[in-house]
Amino acid sequence: MVFESEKTMFEVYHETTYRTQYRVVYYTELQDHNKESEINRAMAGEHFVDGFIRDGRKEEAKERIDTLLARMNEGEAMTPEQFLAELGTNLA
Repeated sequence: MVFESEKTMFEVYHETTYRTQYRVVYYTELQDHNKESEINRAMAGEHFVDGFIRDGRKEEAKERIDTLLARMNEGEAMTPEQFLAELGTNLA
């Protein structure tokens, strides 16, 4: 069983500005100085997928997410279900 304090909440969204990049925000890691701006940026974008990653495998999961975002930003089509499947055991 994974406790709330042992996982990190994330959201992947698609920017709707001129760059139109896929980005990720790790909500449970936001600090007071960047919380409002990061949340506003994510809310202005188009939601793609969200979930929780296990803190015990957080660095591995973040690397995997970065790799998936790079692939998507290079034009690879991916569904939210495929994205989550690629994360596999890193999900909480």
